[in-house]
Amino acid sequence: MADTPVLDLLASMTADSLEASELDPNTLMMVRIAALVAVDASAASYLLNLGAASEIGIGAEEIQGVLVAVAPIVGTARVVSATGNIMTALGIAIEAAEYEAELEEETSG
Repeated sequence: MADTPVLDLLASMTADSLEASELDPNTLMMVRIAALVAVDASAASYLLNLGAASEIGIGAEEIQGVLVAVAPIVGTARVVSATGNIMTALGIAIEAAEYEAELEEETSG
């Protein structure tokens, strides 16, 4: 098993946050995405949170709604940056899925 102290800490912090919040899961994830926009988060942060959001049924329309809702507060520059980072995160996710599929083909074929 790999030694991943940073990822382990982030997972623990996220789990603690989920347990401590009284928000429903959808609202909690949309608030987290809004916070990512506000702090000009990296693509990696979006990758982790969009994956979790997708798992509970939050789609592109809801993410766009969050971007529209926070735009007047955080400004155009942050929303444009967020959009770019979201696109980068989606690209990473697609590449990872394709790589995983290739590995699966190689090991099963």
